[in-house]
Amino acid sequence: MEGRRELKHLIGFAEALALRNRLRHVLRPDENAGPDGTYRIRSLYFDNYQDKVLREKLDGIAERDKFRLRVYGGSFDAIRLEKKSKRDGLGWKRSTWISRTECQDLIEGRTEGLKDREDPLVQEFLRTCDSLLLRPSTIVDYRREAYVHPAGNVRITIDSDLRTGLRSKDFLNPDLPLIPTDAPGTCILEVKFDGFLPDFISDLVQLGDRQSTAVSKFAICRTRG
Repeated sequence: MEGRRELKHLIGFAEALALRNRLRHVLRPDENAGPDGTYRIRSLYFDNYQDKVLREKLDGIAERDKFRLRVYGGSFDAIRLEKKSKRDGLGWKRSTWISRTECQDLIEGRTEGLKDREDPLVQEFLRTCDSLLLRPSTIVDYRREAYVHPAGNVRITIDSDLRTGLRSKDFLNPDLPLIPTDAPGTCILEVKFDGFLPDFISDLVQLGDRQSTAVSKFAICRTRG
């Protein structure tokens, strides 16, 4: 699987509204979106007592990995274990489904029941937890609006209402108290694509001379939450 390129930008709420009006006339909305065109995402990231994952992100290390548990649209019956990797500016993501019981076991550090599961990603995660002493670190919760286009396998997302559960491990609690981490009206624009970004989409998003940033929702929640 080839890596994908990813551009990130911090934009204001007014700019996000204008961008939304342009995108919805040209690109197809994400099929998982709700009636208002958005859906919530909640992730629980893993790190160790030395904050290895966070430090590698802040230091801009070219080769780095991070593991997370994730649910989409508030459905805690459909849980994914995901691994995100960066290699010299390219990104990869692998994921697998896990049960609610397996999810809670991973959060609590009970791994015996998962050691016999024949899933390469699960086994890699267990090995990494053992070698790096990974443990649940930070809950990240936000609202996403997404658009896709087949040319270049483009996916454009606008993330807003970023919140954190601080050091809580209560990932599966739908009523978990969450604390806002960003200034009102601040959104994160992400443009992901394979190989090339069509000019008409670049113009649509008005990238132009806009400088991309290494913004990370995980890092924001760790350093500001």
